[in-house]
Amino acid sequence: MMDHIDRQIVSILQKNARTPLKVIAEKAFLSSPAVSARIERLEKAGIIKSYSAQVNVEKLGYHIVAFINLEVQPKQKNQFYPFIEACPNVLECSCVTGQFSMLIKVAFQSTVELDQFIGRLQDYGRTSTQIVFSTPVGPRGIRVMEEEEACGKKKPMPEKKRTEGKRDESLGAF
Repeated sequence: MMDHIDRQIVSILQKNARTPLKVIAEKAFLSSPAVSARIERLEKAGIIKSYSAQVNVEKLGYHIVAFINLEVQPKQKNQFYPFIEACPNVLECSCVTGQFSMLIKVAFQSTVELDQFIGRLQDYGRTSTQIVFSTPVGPRGIRVMEEEEACGKKKPMPEKKRTEGKRDESLGAF
């Protein structure tokens, strides 16, 4: 189970995985070796899976980002999973509920390349594709700090309890 300090460390690392131990230690009011030990424990527990850099795919020449819905029959998944894992343009592939069984995020340099890829996907089933115009909220870490706001709403404050025998001015009673 993670305590408040673990949550703080994870939150910091999600924002910038290259944050120096010294900086994390200062923010968490711990020594650098203590932070290092906590990070190692979080890694061993599988809470921290890896460290990576988020790159701007457009600046690398991949101007077409798209989401492709694919309807794969359950019996085809054993063939589909190795195929999709081997495709370097696939950024993410998730098994989902609904009319389609897979949601695939891809990046290509042109619509011609995207079209060719969709043609290969259609060997596995029906597709529906949405090309991304803009991304107002990009990849980000999950909220781990309890006091952080969710969708602009602050966590409600716990109600103040009356203490027996002491006057509570806000209630005007004892």
